[in-house]
Amino acid sequence: MRPILTRGLIVAILVGSLLTLINQFERVVAVEPLNWWKMGLSYIVPFCVSVFSAMAVGPKSD
Repeated sequence: MRPILTRGLIVAILVGSLLTLINQFERVVAVEPLNWWKMGLSYIVPFCVSVFSAMAVGPKSD
């Protein structure tokens, strides 16, 4: 379970940062207040998708 969560965290950081830049680029560049709700979802959704899809596949047979 720990490797799945670790991978999910890495995916969330990478994809969430990219989504935050795409969705709030004007605010980041203009140094305006960010929409924290959108920013939080930009990180939570990729984490959940990564973890749930890895768990749905089942255990690896390495």
